[in-house]
Amino acid sequence: MAVFEKIVIANRGEIALRILRACHAMGIKTVAVHSTVDRNLKHVAMADESVCIGPAPAIESYLNVPAIIAATEVTDAVAVHPGYGFLAENADFAERIEESGFVFIGPRPETIRLMGDKVSAIQAMRAAGVPCVPGSDGPLTEDAAEAKKIARKVGYPVIIKAAAGGGGRGMRVVHTEAHLNNALQLTRQEAGSTFGNDTVYLEKYLENPRHIEIQVIADEHGNAVHLGERDCSTQRRHQKVIEEAPALGITPEQREEIGAVCVEACKRIGYRGAGTFEFLFDGGRFYFIEMNTRIQVEHPVTERITGVDLVREQILVAAGKPLSFTQQDIQIRGHAIECRINAEDPVTFMPCPGLIEAFHAPGGPGIRTETHIYDGYRVPPNYDSMIGKIIAFGETRDLAIARMRVALDEMVLNGIKTNVALHKWLLHDPGFLKGGFNIHYLEKRLEERSD
Repeated sequence: MAVFEKIVIANRGEIALRILRACHAMGIKTVAVHSTVDRNLKHVAMADESVCIGPAPAIESYLNVPAIIAATEVTDAVAVHPGYGFLAENADFAERIEESGFVFIGPRPETIRLMGDKVSAIQAMRAAGVPCVPGSDGPLTEDAAEAKKIARKVGYPVIIKAAAGGGGRGMRVVHTEAHLNNALQLTRQEAGSTFGNDTVYLEKYLENPRHIEIQVIADEHGNAVHLGERDCSTQRRHQKVIEEAPALGITPEQREEIGAVCVEACKRIGYRGAGTFEFLFDGGRFYFIEMNTRIQVEHPVTERITGVDLVREQILVAAGKPLSFTQQDIQIRGHAIECRINAEDPVTFMPCPGLIEAFHAPGGPGIRTETHIYDGYRVPPNYDSMIGKIIAFGETRDLAIARMRVALDEMVLNGIKTNVALHKWLLHDPGFLKGGFNIHYLEKRLEERSD
C-alpha cells in the first residue's frame, strides 16, 4: 500500500520528472501543476493528472501559492513535494500547505524559517557546536563604529552578507576599512530591494576555500544520518557548474567528525527530511555558511556513491515513517561527478532558449542522465537555464571523468547553444584533473582563457 495516495509536484523540469518517477515506483499517483508555457513538459504528460496554475511568469504560476493549494484540493491529493527552487524553502508556503490539511514533503515550517535566515541559522549552528566562520555572530546595527570594531577583530578582508540572501546575491567583499561603510549601505539597499529584508551580517572572508557540503536526512522519530560530502567548488559567480562526491582530500576521520556534528545539529533543531549543510573548507577546517532545507540539484552524486534514493526517503519520512537505514548502513563506494547542462552560450553565458531540433541522451556503464528535454521541445525563456544533468560514476575519480568525457561526446543536442563545450574543456583541464582546487579556480581559468 502506498504511503500517500496522491502527491502534487509543485515544480517543473528535471526535478519534477525525478519526483514523478520516485512516486510511480512507490505506487503513488501524481498531479503535475504547470504554467501555460509548460503544458508540453514530459512529466506533465506522464502524470496521472495535471492542472494549469497560471501563465508563464513564475510569480503567476510556480510561485502562486493559492493556485497550488487549489490544485491540491480539486485533485484530492494529500501531499505536496516542492522539489528545489521556487517555493521549496518558503516557510510561509509550507505553513499554508499544512494549515490547509495537506502534508508538506520537507522540513517543518519553523525549521525552514530558522535556517532560511542566515543570521538565525548561524546562531543556531553555533549553539549546536557546528564550526562557523568568525564574524558578527548576529545582524549588524546601523552603528558604523561598531561594524568597524567587529571587522578589525575578525581581520580584513571581510564579507558583508544579506541575512535573507542566496544564489550568490546580496554579498560584498571588503578589503579595507575605508570601504566598509559604503559596502554596508549598498548591501543593505540590495538586500531590501531583492529579498525584502535589509538585515546584513559580517564574516571573515576566506580567500581560497573549497565548497564542501554534507548531505543529511532525518525523520520525526529522532533519527538522523549523514551521507558523506560533496565537493561543489567548481563555480562561476557563486553558481555551481560541476559537483562530485566524495571530495578529494577529505579523510574518513574528517568525514565522520563533521558528519556527526551535522547529525547532532539535526537532532537539536528537530530537523525532518533531506537537507544539506554547506561549508567553506580552508586550512583543513570546516566553516558553516548555510543550510539548504530541501533536496539539492546535485543529490544524484550522493545517491550514486551510497545507493540511497533520497527522494524516496523524503516521501517516506514525510509520511511519518522512520529512516529505512542507520548510519552504520551507509557505505561510500566509488566516485561520482555531475555536469549541469545549461541552455546558455558557453563563452558569454547568456541564456539561449529555443527549439531543440535533435536530442540523444548518453548512456553506457556508470552514466545517469536527468533531463526533461526531448526532440522538438522548446526551452522557454521564463525560467532557469538548466535543462539537465549528466552523472558519471566509476570505481575511481579517473574512471568517472573518463566516462563523463565519453558521455559528453556521445550526447546530441542540436538547435540551441549549451555549455557542453565548457564541460569538455574543464574535463581536460590540468587543475581540474588534479582536484582539490578552491571556489575561485574556474573563474580564474576563464579569465586566463579569454586573455
